[in-house]
This record gives sequence, structure tokens and C-alpha cells, in this order.
Amino acid sequence: MAIVGNLSPDQLCFFNSQGYIVMESFASAEEVESMRKRMEQLLDEFDYSANASIFSTKNQRQTTDNYFYESAENISFFFEEKAFGDDGKLKQPKELSINKVGHALDELDPVFNNFSSSEKVSSLLFSLGYKRPIIIQSMYIFKQPGIGGEVVPHQDNSFLYTEPTTCTGLWLALEDATITNGCLWAIPESHKNGLVRRFIRGEDGVTFDRPSPDYDHKDFVPIEVKAGSLVVIHGDLIHQSFENQSSKSRHAYSLHVVDTDGCKWAENNWIRRKVELKPLYVSN
Repeated sequence: MAIVGNLSPDQLCFFNSQGYIVMESFASAEEVESMRKRMEQLLDEFDYSANASIFSTKNQRQTTDNYFYESAENISFFFEEKAFGDDGKLKQPKELSINKVGHALDELDPVFNNFSSSEKVSSLLFSLGYKRPIIIQSMYIFKQPGIGGEVVPHQDNSFLYTEPTTCTGLWLALEDATITNGCLWAIPESHKNGLVRRFIRGEDGVTFDRPSPDYDHKDFVPIEVKAGSLVVIHGDLIHQSFENQSSKSRHAYSLHVVDTDGCKWAENNWIRRKVELKPLYVSN
């Protein structure tokens, strides 16, 4: 069956103008619940005594061990920076200490694959002009109450670079995301200024090729959304989220998509997959 785009002309115009768009009720309540329940099961089965990797956007070098690199093709678990005490033990239960799970949930888990490979996701990407899209990474993000870490201002194309650039982020709220519990913030129209810097993998780990610019907080707008809403993010849009200092978590499922038609995956990206990914669809 031929794929038909599900974005209206007005929605496409807003996305192209602002660099993002919110699609309310993109996922059904049943889909949201199934992904949350499945993650509960995965966490219950996870034995962190074998590996306790911490994820931080403030100290990227800290994360770049083999466990991090191999997560590109696995379902791997990463803790919050503030999850452990001075004694090296978790301050609270593991289900309240995890930062994220990634980066191949869409590929390896049937529940997350069902949503990621759904017709509505493909239709959205078709609307955006994708010819041969692949999901290059997927993550379940927890934004834990009280300790959910800050995600510093960034562009997705920095991490998932193709020539020409083609990354789009799909950020699905699995709980209501508000200013209080750490919703996304973005600088509208910032995607029009192009890519600021790249995240490069070398022999000694990963690093940015240049320092981060200074951003003025007043330029950011909050993107508060209800559970089930999808935020579509242009790969060059400057966006961030703050620490969650509230008592309520902010679960989300995030996909990053790149095209493989007429563009090249950069060999010095942090992700170096051993197996070629199957495209969601192929369009002429």
C-alpha cells in the first residue's frame, strides 16, 4: 500500500518556519500504556550489579565506554548522575534511578517496534520528504523526579550527522510534560542558522569539534505537551530540557531518523553499526 503523508500544509509550514511541531494525541492511550508497562518489565529484569553506566550531557567523555558504544545495537541502561551515594550504592530503587534506556529499543523489542514502524510514523516521515528513512537510535527517557538530569542546549544533527544533514527527532510524551517536571524548550527558527558543531568519535573517545555557543534563556520557549503528543524536531533546532526538581516523572520515548537516499552516514559519528538497518520504507 502506498504511503500517504499525514501532515497538513499548515503543519508543514509551521514546521519549516519554526523548526518543530506538536502533534497532539499522536499515540493512543493504549500505545502509551503498553510502552510504559513494557519498560517496567525490562527494568525489573535488569541486573545493574553487572554494569552501572552513568549518562550525562554535561560530561560526555564520562559516558563513552564500550557499554555506551555497544548500546547502539543493544538495549542498554544508563543511570542518572545523582543516583548513587558516596558509598557507591543507589540512593533509591533502580526504577527511580535510571536516566534512559537505549539505543536499539525500536529494533529489538516488539512493543517499541510496533510503534516505531507503524504506518503513522512512516506517513509523518513521508510528509517530511524522506525517501529511505532508517531509525538510527531510540531511547526511553525517564526524567526522574528530583534527580532527572538537565539536557544542555544541542542540535540532533551534531550527534547523528549525514551529508547532507537529514536527522529528525521524534519525541513522544508518555507522561504529561510541563515546565515543572522538565519539558522540552526550544529556540524557534534556530534551525535556519545551520549546524553549530559536531560530536566526533576518535581514537581517544568522543568530543565536540568546537565549544558550545552561549544561549540566552529568554530565546527559548517551553513545549508543554500531554501524554500521547509527539514533538517533531528539526535536526538543526536548538533545544534542551532542565533538571526535574518536581515530585513527578516525565517519561518519553524518543526516535531519531536519518535518510539513506542520496546522503552518507559520517564514519566519525559515535554510532558505528555492524549491521545495516532496514529502512521503514523505500520511496521513488
